[in-house]
Order: sequence, then C-alpha cells, then structure tokens
Amino acid sequence: MKKTSILIFILFLTAMMQAQDRPQPKPGKAPVVNIKKPQTFVLANGLKVMIVEDHKLPRVTYNLTLDNAPFAEGNKKGVDELTSSLIGNGSKKITKDIFNEEIDFFGANVNFSSNGAYASSLSKYANRILELMADGALNPNFTQVEFDKEKAKMLEGLKAEEKSVPAIASRVGDALAFGKSHPSGEFTTVETLNNVTLADVQTNYQNYFVPENGYLVVIGDVKYNKIKPVVEKLFGSWPKRSTPKLTYADPKNVDFIQINFVDMPNAVQSEISLVNTINLKMSDPDFFPAAIATYILGGDFNSYLNMNLREKHGWTYGANAIIGSGKYVSKLKSASAVRNVVTDSAVVEFIKEIKKIRTEKVSDELLANVKAGYVGRFVMQVQKPQAVARYALNIETEKLPADFYENYIKNINAVTAEQVQQAANKYFLIDNTRIVIAGKGSDVIPGLEKLKIPIFYFDKYGNPLEKPVSKKEIPAGLTAKTVLDNYIKAIGGEKAVAAVKTIAMIGSTTIPQAPSPLTFTNKVDSKGKLMVEIAMGPMSLMKQVVNEKGAYLVQQGQRKNIEGTDLAEMKASATPFEELQLAKKAGLTISGIESINGNDAYGVANGKSTLYYDVKSGLKVAESKTVEQGGNKMTQMTSFGDYREVKGVKVPFNIIQNVGFELDIKMSEVKINEGVTDADFQ
Repeated sequence: MKKTSILIFILFLTAMMQAQDRPQPKPGKAPVVNIKKPQTFVLANGLKVMIVEDHKLPRVTYNLTLDNAPFAEGNKKGVDELTSSLIGNGSKKITKDIFNEEIDFFGANVNFSSNGAYASSLSKYANRILELMADGALNPNFTQVEFDKEKAKMLEGLKAEEKSVPAIASRVGDALAFGKSHPSGEFTTVETLNNVTLADVQTNYQNYFVPENGYLVVIGDVKYNKIKPVVEKLFGSWPKRSTPKLTYADPKNVDFIQINFVDMPNAVQSEISLVNTINLKMSDPDFFPAAIATYILGGDFNSYLNMNLREKHGWTYGANAIIGSGKYVSKLKSASAVRNVVTDSAVVEFIKEIKKIRTEKVSDELLANVKAGYVGRFVMQVQKPQAVARYALNIETEKLPADFYENYIKNINAVTAEQVQQAANKYFLIDNTRIVIAGKGSDVIPGLEKLKIPIFYFDKYGNPLEKPVSKKEIPAGLTAKTVLDNYIKAIGGEKAVAAVKTIAMIGSTTIPQAPSPLTFTNKVDSKGKLMVEIAMGPMSLMKQVVNEKGAYLVQQGQRKNIEGTDLAEMKASATPFEELQLAKKAGLTISGIESINGNDAYGVANGKSTLYYDVKSGLKVAESKTVEQGGNKMTQMTSFGDYREVKGVKVPFNIIQNVGFELDIKMSEVKINEGVTDADFQ
C-alpha cells in the first residue's frame, strides 16, 4: 500500500512550530512579590503539615509529597511505576467506580502516585475531598485484575518505544552518564517488567509510601484551626515507618570528550545530546548564575544553540539546554534533533556555542532580556497554588533560607555577566562531555569520524558494541522486480491485490500540541483518487484531496491547489497498492540491505523514494523520501507495521511518520471495496 502523503503533516508541523516563535518581552521594573508563609505542625508519625490560608477564591488544594531518596529497582525495574498507576484505583473501603464517581460529582481533581497525592476542589467540599485523598493514598486496593491491566499497558508502551529514536537516545544517554545500576541510569525493559508481581508492588508500597519523609501542603480557602484536626484524624493513624537506607556511588564524568553512538537504521534524524553530570544545589551561591547561563545557552528561542542550529543553519526545529539541581547528582544536557546529513556539522556547532559561553561574556542586552524573562515567569507562577506549594516544599526539602523566594527576583537581577561565565566554566564541562548520538550509522558515521573525536558504539540498551557494518551483500540474481513480486505475494497474491478497488482507513493519533487525540482518515480509489484528513472532534484541521480535476490542500480553512511536481507525486500516490505498477517499471534498483526496526530489509530505490521490504516476510516495513521545505532538504521516514488480513489482503494497521516528531497512527478500522464513494474526493 502506498504511504499517505507527507505534505499535509509537514505543513501542519510547520504551522504549529511557527506559532511558538514570539517576540521576547522587554525588561521592566522588577515587581514586589509577597509569598505567604505556611503555618506548620508535625504529626507523631513524622508527617510535616504546612497550611497556607488564602481566601481570595473558594478553592483548596492538597499536595502530599514523599521526599524519599532515589532508589534503584534492579531486575524489577518498573515496580515503582506500576505502584504509581495502581494507587488511586479506589480503596479498601470504596470501589474504583464509586470512588471516581464521587470525585466527579464534586467537580474535584484527585491524582495519586508512588511519591504522594494531589487534590483540588471547591472549599465547601474541602473535608470530604481530603478524606477521599487520604483513603486512596493510605488504603490502596491493589488487585490482580488492575495489576494485569496496568502491566499490559506498560508492556505495550515499551514495545512502542523500541522504535522510537528519541526514547532510545534518552535511555542510553542516562544509562551511560549515571550507570545502569544507579537510580537515574537504570531503565525498564520487557524483561524487568515481567519480573514484577503484585506482591512486589505491595512490598514497594510498604517500603516507600511512609510518612517519614512526607509533607502535606494545604493551600486555599480553609481555616488553620479547622483543617488541622481533620488532617490529624485522617493521617494520624498512618503507621510510622522508615524507608530502606540505600547509598549509591556518585557517577563520574568521562576523562575526555567522546561520541557515544547508537546505530538506529530507521532514523531520519540524529538525536544529539551533550551530557555531563553535575552536583548543583539550590542553596549553592552559583545556583542563579548557573540557571541563567543554561538559559542563555539553550533556554528559549533566542538562545545561543537555537539561533545557531535553527535560525542560522536551518538544521532543526529547535535546540535546548537544561540543568538539573537538587540534593542529588543530576545532569547538564544540551540537545537537538537534526537531519542526518548535517549531524557532524551540528556537533561542531554545539561545541562552538558551549565554548563561547565559557570564554566570552554574554552581552548586556541578552543578559537583561533573560533576567526579565525569568522574573516574568516567576511572577506568573507565584499566582498559582501549585507553585506556592512547591516553593513551601522546596524551602523544607532543599534546606533553603526562609526568604529564598522573597529574594528570588533580587537574586536573579544581581547576576552579572562575569558570574554567568564562571558558572559556565564550572558546570559546562565540555572536555568531560559525552556526545550521545542516536542515528543512522551508514549516513552519519563517516562524517563523525572526520571530527577526530573518539567514537564508542553501543546498542539500544547501552551495551558496548563494535562499529556497525552498514552494508550487507545482496543475494546474486535478486532484482527490484523480485522484491516487489514477493511483496504482492506476501500480502495476498496478485489476483487478490488487483481486486482491491478502494480502501478506507480510519484511525487516530496524537501530536504534542493537541489537547486530545486526532482522527485520521485515508481513502483511496484505484481510479486515481485520494483523500487524507486529520480532524479534532468535528473540526477538520487538514484535508488533502486528489481527484480527476487535480489536487488541493485545506489547512485551517485555507484552500491551496497543488501543482507541478507535488501534483504528480500526489497522483502517483492515489492507488491502493503502488507495487502493482512499480513491478512493471523499468530502472528500479535495489539500493542495499538495511536494518529496519532490528530486521534486515531490501531497499528499492524509486526516484526520491526508497521502499523497504522485510527480507524474511516480504512485507513493506518502511519508506523514506527526500523532500524540500523552505530551501532545506530533509528525509521523511514512514514505517508500516501490525499487518492484518482484510478480505484476503494484508494491510498495515499501524503507520508511523517522522515529521520532526513521531506521528503514530493506529487504525481502528480498514475496509476494502466498501466505505468509499465519489463524494469523498470532492
């Protein structure tokens, strides 16, 4: 089956990304911020309670936080996440359905995790909502039925991640930076998750859901003297217990700059991250200079990295840098996803910008703008109960001065260009940095080797490997026609495939910018007609049509006729199975054998496109295409999977397109020779 047209998705993504480009606010006079101090008391079991009265609105929020030290889960990694997903499914007193119905009745919001709980509601329901939160948190009803459901969901998610280049890049980066036995470096696999039992979840809850390091922050329209006895009643019976005391060696940065490479043959972009571990506490004198330095490097649109990689070179949709802080070892990470062909060049520019902030003082104008942005965001956050709760908690858990947040704006504004440079030199350890890259080795390794930076190779789980072999020998006598004929045979045979006159595919997908799942519709007619539509509920976001008159695209209510080469390509895609025609086309060649999602596949070159067919099954597993956007060339990869038989023909029920992020489309319904009319293509 021909892949759906890529143009609609590229245009959609471009529009969404452009919407993020906003002019930065000019610095203004620093506002005065008054953060209310909580009234506190401690229960006999060790739970610390902080109450902040705020009677502006008739609402109340509860934040229960367990400030436990990170712990490694070993060969049962995933047990804590499973614990999180199971807490809140009712309690030992109230069934899951009744529990949720009552919360909905009050118009409240209640969430649970292995690290605590959160609730918000109108203040007139304050006592009952707190009672429900306490009951769900302290008396969870762990059942085998719910355990099996949540475990199945997690296993499905892990399977999807195995094809995700960003997910694998992040996993390997943390594993190498911290070590696989460290809490921040270990990761969940199908094997470790299958090791987890319901009893393990119960034990994990008993060990770590304890009041020893617990904080309950209450903010809103409540009276201290009235809510205090309610808290004491609901949480006073929580048994006093201590968590297991575990220690881990601090991770060490590498002795020299190096590239840690993960070969992902299906990657159309390289995921690049420069990582080194740090130990930055919020109470450190250089906390604010380090935060400002990181923001200048990669914190917003005008940052060094983004202006270089995106605006100057057009290699990426965005580049960023983040710095961790707190009681435990964290990391500094600069990252971006770039086109394969510029991977080596992007590495050079990353290093250049990090060296720049270490050796050159930031301009007064940029420093002032970054400070103004920090102050503005802080002032906005102060208005939110969640932020106030977090600030109150941070003062306790991070051992901060009581006036830390009252002085926050003053401390931001006091940061000098010299301090920014000093912090960059202390934490941006370019000579001790891992450059973690997940990408298509055959495309990017030759360029990376020219950089003269040592390269070490790893698999998807952070295990060391030898340099990957990019090309495999094609069997003698194999032709492109043979591969295409084998595909037709694999999906049902020429007679069955030729009998397919129409296909209707209905599915759903999600994108980062959309608040809810999107509906995906693809209809094609063998008479050269095609319709692709993405909708959010009843609202059509994008619609693309090919008919006997030509082709057009409707985006955000604006119609555009398609002409030229784009029209020709769209007309070529308007067929249920293009292989029937391609098998008769002269000049097609086998480009090679490549690994696609871990399996060997023959590549059949067709102009700007390469079609990939699994060596063993014969099924089409991917298609790559070189496209041009804004004067820049990029490779678009579409993957096909979950083949199911419909009326004697196998069709993919899962299509994944990389459009700057992975657009994972799952079909709920596929119809052959029904569900399609001429009206669909008007």
